[in-house]
Amino acid sequence: MPEDLIRYEALVLDALRGVVRAVLQRVLKRGIPGDHHFFITFDTRAPGAGLSKRLREQYPHEMTIVLQHQFWDLAVTEDRFEVRLSFNNIPERLVIPFSAVRIFQDPTVHFALALRPPEGQDGEESLSGDMSILPAPKNDLTGLLSPALEPEPEEEEAPAAKAPLPEPEPHTTGARKTADVVSLDKFRKK
Repeated sequence: MPEDLIRYEALVLDALRGVVRAVLQRVLKRGIPGDHHFFITFDTRAPGAGLSKRLREQYPHEMTIVLQHQFWDLAVTEDRFEVRLSFNNIPERLVIPFSAVRIFQDPTVHFALALRPPEGQDGEESLSGDMSILPAPKNDLTGLLSPALEPEPEEEEAPAAKAPLPEPEPHTTGARKTADVVSLDKFRKK
């Protein structure tokens, strides 16, 4: 197979991160409309991720935050966003690079993006199957983040073409639910 010198997968990942950036920029200008709210899972170890020592110890790998009613000082730049949230009545300032975002969900409209680069990579190399768009499931996404996100098996794909979604930290509540995962590999010519 010829080498992809254009790096299409990296371009697609950057475009999907741009969706997250655009949504947060709209929230910054107009506030969160209607009943929309966002679950954002990010890699706490990513370069540029800023959180307190207490939170880093509590969430050494990934953390899921909710932007809904109580958040303050949202700032959005080209490469990251910053927000203040309260954790057990302790205010915390978080700095989250867009490259650290792994899952973005708006359960109000059943929209979710899984942005997971391969292990050991910054997400800018080969993404082959690790980047997914989660379509609207038939049920509510409210409890989707607990206790795990797992793709439902698809018979026509080989097991190596699918990557499991992350297990979020146990701080969210709700019944376990899953969504159908559509891998970008499904649409590639082989």
